Amino acid sequence: MDIRVKICGLKTPEDVAAAVGAGAAYVGFVFFDRSPRCVDVETARALALEVPPGVAKVALVVDAQDAALDEIVGTVPVDMVQLHGAESPERVADIRARYGLPVMKAIGIAGPGDVAQIDRYGAVADQLLVDAKPPRGAQLPGGNGLAFDWRLVNRKYWPCPWMLAGGLTAANVAEAVRMTGARQVDVSSGVERAPGVKDAALIRGFVSAAQVRPVPVLR
Repeated sequence: MDIRVKICGLKTPEDVAAAVGAGAAYVGFVFFDRSPRCVDVETARALALEVPPGVAKVALVVDAQDAALDEIVGTVPVDMVQLHGAESPERVADIRARYGLPVMKAIGIAGPGDVAQIDRYGAVADQLLVDAKPPRGAQLPGGNGLAFDWRLVNRKYWPCPWMLAGGLTAANVAEAVRMTGARQVDVSSGVERAPGVKDAALIRGFVSAAQVRPVPVLR
């Protein structure tokens, strides 16, 4: 099964080379100053210019205002904007119209009551990132290394493509894909040796592990 992988929170040319070399379909750059994965726009521009055609470059922002988005989109050659804050469906639609770029909206899941919002955002976003909801008081809206109960999104179908995130590692990504039917997965902390420090071997291991092989039928 061909599973598309997004490696998020890249900060160095070595990170980009490792993600691209491993076969990632997306690379993500974080523009949120409280994150250990944050990069400034000039660094992100230099990194994005190293990404070959065919690999999507994603700008992750958290409740960003237009001025900040103007600078990011005007400086960094990104292919998609990922909204990882409390943006309303109306704000998602506004950003999509303003910049003419596909928008991915992150949805935090902790329990059954969180699932309904997926349909609302699926009507206005180009893609969804279904992630673990951060615990109360958390400093980061994502990248906390937390998983959620995958049964909540098991074989669900929504109005637009979606990506599974939250606590994924090489050790559990194959099971996560089997349980949810996800065709795309996102990882950040699960391929790091320290917060914000990517590990090339972990990236390669994750991308390889995500490619779930069908279980043979015994006759």
